[in-house]
Order: sequence, then C-alpha cells, then structure tokens
Amino acid sequence: MRDVDVIGVGMTRFGKYLDRNMKSLAAEAVSKALEDADLKKTDIEYAFVGNGLQGLYDGQEGIRGQVVLFNMGIGKIPIVNVENACASSSTAFHCAWMAVASGVCDVALVLGMEKMYTPDKARALSMFMADTDVEFAKMIMESIRRSEKSENKKSKREKVSNRSIFMDFYAIGARQHMEKYGTTQRQLAIIASKNHINSSFNPYAQYQTPYTVEEVLNSPEVVYPFTRLMCSPIGDGAAAAIICSEEYARRKGIRKPVRVLASALGSCRVDSRDESIGRRVARKAYEMAGVEPEDVDVAEVHDATAFGELRATEELGFCDEGEGGKLAERGATKLNGEIPVNPSGGLESRGHPIGATGVAQIVEIVWQLRGQAGKRQVKDARIGLTHNGGGILGSEEAALCIHIFESDF
Repeated sequence: MRDVDVIGVGMTRFGKYLDRNMKSLAAEAVSKALEDADLKKTDIEYAFVGNGLQGLYDGQEGIRGQVVLFNMGIGKIPIVNVENACASSSTAFHCAWMAVASGVCDVALVLGMEKMYTPDKARALSMFMADTDVEFAKMIMESIRRSEKSENKKSKREKVSNRSIFMDFYAIGARQHMEKYGTTQRQLAIIASKNHINSSFNPYAQYQTPYTVEEVLNSPEVVYPFTRLMCSPIGDGAAAAIICSEEYARRKGIRKPVRVLASALGSCRVDSRDESIGRRVARKAYEMAGVEPEDVDVAEVHDATAFGELRATEELGFCDEGEGGKLAERGATKLNGEIPVNPSGGLESRGHPIGATGVAQIVEIVWQLRGQAGKRQVKDARIGLTHNGGGILGSEEAALCIHIFESDF
C-alpha cells in the first residue's frame, strides 16, 4: 500500500441556505479545495461523493455526485456515490484512500454535501428516521410519546416541541451513563459551552456565539438531560478534500502535504457482549497509524449531542471509561488543554449537514496540522484524529469511521 497525502481542502460555511442548491454548495467547496491544492479540474482522476438524504430532501435519489460535478464541468472520470448516514463523507474518504493507496489512481477528490434545512422543521426531522431501523424506530417513538404525555403534565420547564429520534437515543445513553458513573448534566453543559466558544472563532461555523455553562443549562430542554445548546442544529453545507499518492505530491513539488496515517471503518456489533464499535475501530486505527491515544494532539469527534463527545473521548482512550465528564470538567479538552477536542465547535456548533460532516472534520484537522486555524489554533499540533459515526442500530452507531493524520512541518 502506498502512502497517501491530503493536498487540498475547502468548505462552505455551514448554515441555512434556502436560496442555494446542492450544486452551488458543492461547487464552492470543490473550487476551494482545487485552489488550495493548486490543481485543475482535469487533474482529478477519481471522485467519491458522500451524501445521506438528498433523495428525501428533493427527490434526487441517484447519480448525486455526477449531477453536482457535471454542473461545474467535471465529468468522464469514475464518480462513486457513497451513502452511510452521518458517516457518508468520511466513508467516501475511506474509499478514496483505498483507491489511491492501492494504486488505482494517483489523485482523488472527496466531496461531502447535504441540504437539510426547510421551513417545515417536522419534515426535516423526520428524515433522520431513514438512518435507523425504521420499523424499530417507529415502535420506540410511540413508546416515547406515551411516556412524555404524563411527564409533560408534571414539568413546567420550557421544552423544544420537535426533535429528531437521535436525540432520544443519545438521551437514553446519557441517562444510563449518569446513573452508572455519576456523570452530571453540568458536565454536559461544560462540553457544549466549550464547543460554542470554539465556534465563535470559526468563520465556517453555523453558530458563532459563545455561551456560558449557565446559558447552556438554561436553554430550552429538548429531552433530559439535553438542552437545545447541547444538540447539533439542522443546516446545509459542503466540504471537499483532494488526496494523492506521496509520489505524486513529491513529483508535483506540493508543499505541506498532510499524511493519512490511518483510515478505519467499521459497523455495529450484533452481540451486545462484544466490544463497542468505538473501541474496536479506534484500536484498529491506532494500530494502523502506529500511535497511541496520548500521541494525538487534536481531535474532531462526532458530537451530535454533548454526550456524543463525552462518550467518544472515553472510547478513543483519552480517558478511562466513565471519566469523560471529569475530563471535560478539568479543562483537558479545551483549546489549551491536554487533548483539545472539537476546536471547530463540533457538530453542536459548527453544524451537522450530515453528508458533509465527515469531510468537514478532516478539513479542520488539516488546517490545524498546517497551523492555519487562526484563533482556534491548537499549539504545536502534529497528529490529528477524526471520529465520525453514522446512523444508530442496536445500542450504538451503525457505522463509524476514524482517520488519523500527521504533519511533519
């Protein structure tokens, strides 16, 4: 297998764009990545396009990658469409890495894209059902509705009227963690506040307003223990990366490539007694990269809720099982902490247009390793990690992709 480098990245600001279509968002991200790599469209030999929900959003069920790339004058080459729920574009990156590492091509484009925002919020939230076992999810939702009817009569707190089913799945996991390890709602608020502060330094983030821990705790409740500011928003966006073989980068005289040390993809366990998907895929990635958790200088993890980040820090080995809340509470995951996590603001604050999220994480890590992250720059970052989950099946993510990157400059 050949060494693979990231040589160009680009993304749109994540947000709500009723006035823009997928073609426009994709073209902006790809154009920025090409400019960053100092390549032309004709230099691209293969393209992998990650998208989760466009078929449900506007009916474009097939050839999504061909449609958006044709619109900007990219054709003829093989274009592979990848769907893997929220892990669609990180999975697309994994496929591109395999193509370049194996010698199928020298240069590949990876594009992640999604449009989710619509004035009909209930319709947007309902699309998330497609990323679960639909039959099982319907039964869970009915049980939740019956339970909430009685609870709402007792509670006087302001609540968010609509939410995706994923918030309920995360909330179940969070409550179990709280009961078992003593994790607190305040620790979750500390994580969310940290991410909102980080996103205030990120011009590409959907949310750019810092919030205190108390403001997070006092925002409307979504489902206990989560308040609105602990949860990722609905939005639109696109992100792109260009990768190539190490030989190609050297031949072209490309400066400051970022090396892909590991690309690991896995699916959920069938037997609940088996090791969790997070620990299993993380171990595979660390072995492939030849590093340990303590070697990681900066990480972007899948935090559709604040609890998602907490659990990820444990499964990635940044702390022991049950210690994720304490890790955040002592400031270890802040920009100047022992292991900065989600300097971009994460899904909670940078935003989570699901098909774009995986590559957006990679874009942030590349910027961090190049020293191009501005006010959110992690000092002396040399090894970075991305952790991107997709869907829920059983008690965990249906798919999970972890990448590890290194910069030598």
